[in-house]
Amino acid sequence: MRRAGKAWLLAGGGFGLCAGFLALLLVGTYAAAAGFLGGAGSAATGTVALAKGSVPAMYQGLVQRWGNLCPEINPALLAAQLYQESGWNPRAVSPADARGIAQFIPATWASYGVDGDGDGDKDIWDPKDAIPSAASYDCALAGDVRGVPGDPTSNMLAAYNAGPYAVIGNGGVPPYSETRNYVRIIRSLEQSFARPQGRLAPSRQAAGAIHYAQSKLGTPYLWGGTGTAAQGGRFDCSGLTQAAYDAVGIELPRVANDQYNAGPHPSRDELLPGDLVFFSDDLTNSRAIRHVGIYVGGGYMIDAPRTGAVIRFDRIDTPDYFGATRVTEDGAAALPTRSPGTEA
Repeated sequence: MRRAGKAWLLAGGGFGLCAGFLALLLVGTYAAAAGFLGGAGSAATGTVALAKGSVPAMYQGLVQRWGNLCPEINPALLAAQLYQESGWNPRAVSPADARGIAQFIPATWASYGVDGDGDGDKDIWDPKDAIPSAASYDCALAGDVRGVPGDPTSNMLAAYNAGPYAVIGNGGVPPYSETRNYVRIIRSLEQSFARPQGRLAPSRQAAGAIHYAQSKLGTPYLWGGTGTAAQGGRFDCSGLTQAAYDAVGIELPRVANDQYNAGPHPSRDELLPGDLVFFSDDLTNSRAIRHVGIYVGGGYMIDAPRTGAVIRFDRIDTPDYFGATRVTEDGAAALPTRSPGTEA
């Protein structure tokens, strides 16, 4: 596990629905939301639960258990670190030789690796050892900087990035841009892995993103399309949602399963226009998401569905509906850049 840097880590309804119908959906849905526009205050206290499917099912129990190892961490924060480090890839290797799902450097592993599954072997490549070791390392760092002024969790993350002596010597998060950026990224990603407690504020950029997507209705689908001139302005599903939010100044990752982590996750009955809605054949694992659209209200989205189809309105209430994300600037900015490897 490194103290600096990122891990190496190596895709209906009728198009005939009119603009007036879309406007009615927007007005009606936002009117219903007006009562909590300013009321999404601090979350209620209590144990942090993971958002549905945000952690692959094979690791969810480990993250939930070990994410409560000490007061300075929680399951969502531990999930954010693992996602940032490896994207849940247990075979990830960085140029600095950081290894596995938690990206431990062998020398650090020698000091902090634990036998999480009790099989008598501390295996850097085994998530059953590496995830408990990540939590144990976090808590050891938290102990090193306990008593330093400031937020204990932010101090722990700063110690992870810059070392505990830098935190102690600076009386809190040190003034290094890389360290402050690391703390900001993990705290932002933490929100996308936590199950929301209370109502979520509507997105201020939603109307502009929908306006962009609406302007592309009728455009033929293109696998891998991002709307370039060379592609004839065509899109695949995540290329469309990426371009829609880029039009309002928010940069999303290229693929849908990373876009899922661009903010908190409203429940189905809390959806608002502008939320991204996701679909998967595995409803327990956000890494298996294969399709995304942009919600417009009334149970409809605008999406680029598949080869041979055009960008159109489709219903979202299908058996493969996975969940939704309310995109935030901080959430999107925290996401690592990954190479596109699927149609999603």
